[in-house]
Formats: sequence, C-alpha cells, structure tokens
Amino acid sequence: MFDLIIKNGFVVDGTGNPWIRADIGIRAGKIVKVGRIDKAEGDRVIDASGLIVCPGFIDIHDHSEFHILANPQAESKVRQGVTTQLNGNCGSSAAPLKGEALEQARKVAEPIGVKVDWCTLAEYNAKLERQGIAINVASLVGYNTVRLGVMGYDDRPPSRKELDEMKALVAQAMEDGAFGMSTGLDKGLVPGCFATTEEIIEVAKIVAKYGGFYASHIRNRQERIIEAAKEAIRIGEEAGIPVQISHYNPRYPDDDKMPECLKLLDEARERGIDVTCDAIPPTLENGWHWAVGILSTQVLPNWAFEGGIEKTLERLRDPETREKMKKDNDPLWGVCKEGRWDRIKILQCEKSPELIGKTIQEIADMKGVDPLDAAYDILLAEGKGLTKVYILGTSTREETVYQVLKHPACSIQSDRRVHAPYGPLAKVMTEPLAYGCFPRAIQLLVKEKKLFTLEEAIRKMTSLSARRMGLMDRGLLREGFWADITVFDFKRIRERGTLEKPAQYPEGIEYVIVNGEIVIDKGEHTGNLPGKVLRRNSTAS
Repeated sequence: MFDLIIKNGFVVDGTGNPWIRADIGIRAGKIVKVGRIDKAEGDRVIDASGLIVCPGFIDIHDHSEFHILANPQAESKVRQGVTTQLNGNCGSSAAPLKGEALEQARKVAEPIGVKVDWCTLAEYNAKLERQGIAINVASLVGYNTVRLGVMGYDDRPPSRKELDEMKALVAQAMEDGAFGMSTGLDKGLVPGCFATTEEIIEVAKIVAKYGGFYASHIRNRQERIIEAAKEAIRIGEEAGIPVQISHYNPRYPDDDKMPECLKLLDEARERGIDVTCDAIPPTLENGWHWAVGILSTQVLPNWAFEGGIEKTLERLRDPETREKMKKDNDPLWGVCKEGRWDRIKILQCEKSPELIGKTIQEIADMKGVDPLDAAYDILLAEGKGLTKVYILGTSTREETVYQVLKHPACSIQSDRRVHAPYGPLAKVMTEPLAYGCFPRAIQLLVKEKKLFTLEEAIRKMTSLSARRMGLMDRGLLREGFWADITVFDFKRIRERGTLEKPAQYPEGIEYVIVNGEIVIDKGEHTGNLPGKVLRRNSTAS
C-alpha cells in the first residue's frame, strides 16, 4: 500500500527529458514507485489527468531568514510550487550572530514579530524545527554577516586575528550544516563591499574543506562586470570551491556585455572550474526589466556607509558632505547614472508613505530641489531605517535576461522572501515576483516567449539547483527520492500579481507535496508543516 498515489499525470521528471505518462506512489515521505499503479493500492489518490507532475521547485536564491519564522506556512512560496528554498544569499544570513551583526538582525526581525534568541546556525535551525515549516529550508553562511560581527562597518583589511576569527565562525556554521558561503560585494552591500579578494579566498578555503559552494552577488554588475565575474571565478579556482554567480545579468547600459559574461563562464568550465549561475524571470514594461532596489545604494557612495547608520545620517545632515557625496556617487543602475530619475519609483518608505508610487523626479519637482537632494531628504527622514527605502526602476533590457536564462548552467531563482497578505508580513514591501516567480517563468519563458521547452524550464527550477546545492535525493522524480512534488495545469498556470496589487497568489498550482505530505490541496493551503531543515554533511575533509 501507498500513503499517496498521483495517477494519470504528464510526468516531467526534472532531468530535461520529454514528459512521460506515469503514476507515482509515495510511502513514508519518499517516492517508492514511478510507473503504472492500481488506485486501490493508495490511502489517498490524486487524479492528475491533464496535469503536469514535476519535482517541487527549488528556490536557490532566497532571503527568508526571518520571514520564514514570521510565516512558517511559507504562503507566497509554496503556493507557487516551491518545496525547498536556500536562505543566506548575498552575504547576509541568519547566523552566526555577534556584535553589530546581532544588532542588525534584531532590527530586521523584531518589526515582523520574530525574536532573535539564537546566535549560531545550529540554534537557528533548532528554532525552525521546533516551530515547524511548510517547506524545506537550507542555509548558506553569509560572509557579510560574519565580517560585520567581527569587524563592524570598518573599511579595511582584517588583521590576522580577525581573519582567524572569521574562519572559525564560518567553520562552525559549516559544522552546523550550512551548504556553503555567500558574499554580497556590490556597492552598498556593507561590509562585504569592503572585503578584499584575498580575505575571501582564505575563508572560502574553509568552506571547500566541508564540500560547500561559494555563491556571490559579485562586486559590480555595471561597467566592471567582467572584472567582477573574473574575481568570483578566481576565488573558486584558488579556494578549490564550486561557484554560483548570483543574478548574473549586467545592468543597463552595460548589458551588452552579456555574451562576454557567458563566455567567461564557459571558458572557466572548460578549464575545469565548476561555475554556474542563476537569474530571475524579468518583470517587463516596454522591453525593460523592472527591478527592486534600495535607494541608499543608488544615491550614496560606499564611503558614506562606513561606521554604521548613525555616521551615514550625520553625513546626510552636513551640506558640505552632501556635495561630496553627490560628486563621488556611482549609482548601480544605468538609468540613475544618466539622471533618469523619472524611471525610479518609491516602492516602500515607512516615514513618508505619501511618496510611494511617485518617481524621484516628481518628488524633486514638488520640493523644488535637485533629485539627489530629494533622495537624501527621504533617507534622512527615514532615520535608522534608511536602508529599507525600496525603489522600483528599469535596470536591464529584456533581451539581456533571456540570454543568461537560456544558458544551460543558469538556474531560475526568485531573489524574494516569503510573504503573506495577512499577519506580520502583510505590511512588508512586496512585488509580483514574490508571489509568482516560478509560474511566471513557465508563463513567460515557455508559453509566451518559447525560450525553451517546459522540460528544460523544470530542470532549471529543480535538479540544476539541487545539484549545485549538493542535494542528491531531491530535485528529481525518482524512486528513493524525497517526495517533493508540484502538480499544475499548464494551460492555466500564470502569475496574477501586478505592480499595483502584487500580493496575489498565482493560478494553476493544484497540488504541492512536501516530504510526502500535501500542503496545497486543490489550490488551497492545508496548514500542514512537513518541511525539513536541510543540513549539508558537516564533516570536513
């Protein structure tokens, strides 16, 4: 007997192979048979006639360290077919926490009702397990978090003692089950942006001993993206560690460098360096990808962040320093470099909610000031929350994103946290991809643009990410694998959220099964919390 049988579906197994007609039998949380099964053999039978049956989607780039604690039902993720997510990207992780890193974690977690009562990854994982979660959760250790805890916001190389302490903290996180280490090196991602290549290599060598991988939001995605990609590849080569380049698409006007970026990746792989990447399906308007960003990283130079938020606020108050910041500023987005402040909208601004939806140019015109001064005034009014002023802007041309998504080594990811239109997360800034990234990928890339087959899209959302993470018993529909399964209607699947009303669950996701238990049943959340905290083998070689 089986606990659950899924019958008559079009089975897309996650390998990229063409679909087959098959039944799937599940017992004790695992797939025990793929083939023809009599429905009388199951305690519960799902008739998947006309539906696609595939592995549950794996979100390899997530930022839900605290949000999954605020909403263990993982509503926005599981309702779009996600069964596993990897937290701790872009250098920021739930642990290890000490000093400034602990204080920063509390500032993020407490407004959504989460008490930070852990310091190590082991303690954080134990908290997740006590609470229960609807999906599987894995973690990276964030180098920015580690550096912040040891060195604060200092813009300098670490001392030998500090480097040794960072190595020890990373080693402990790996012992606690981290899957690897991430960095956030781009402008404004403090203090990671202050880190040298050499110190990262030294710490990455520790991660390599545990069989982990290195994920990086690289140092520059503008005019120096080639140099930044080479740095990530060099870290992988010298540390002897696999590399995942996060959201690997250059920003306008340097997005014409995408072919060169992909050539770098291919050449590295030809040399035997294990490099892969990921990207999100674009949100489009008139041929542009609209991206979410942080206002402070667009309008402040890196040195303005040194010393922490209070120092940044002091600089914003001083007229002379403001003028210096204007001269030294080097925005991330090309439209900002070109002064196109009419293409940058305020998405979240707690102290000035009346500005939400307005462009920086509109705000500057209202106040009769320069756009940068308008932006500085917004940040100053926000006070200690100045890094939480989110913006929406055109960052990359549509075709650029398609180039990287088509590459066989590119996974599809969301770069979005868990959200929910109720409870403590209801007031948290969100946008459509948080609720519909994976349905959008099928809707846009397979059905509309025909960029690749459904089978290839599923591979990019399942087994490709699983293999990079080192998950050898998930990501495929195979006997002996954990039963993480998504069942959807290919004709109906679509993202429903809009920029005006983002918090809308997608259509077409009929069933989601996590470790053999049904979490989404005929499109509705059952309340079941069968997710597991996943840990990488914690033995160093």
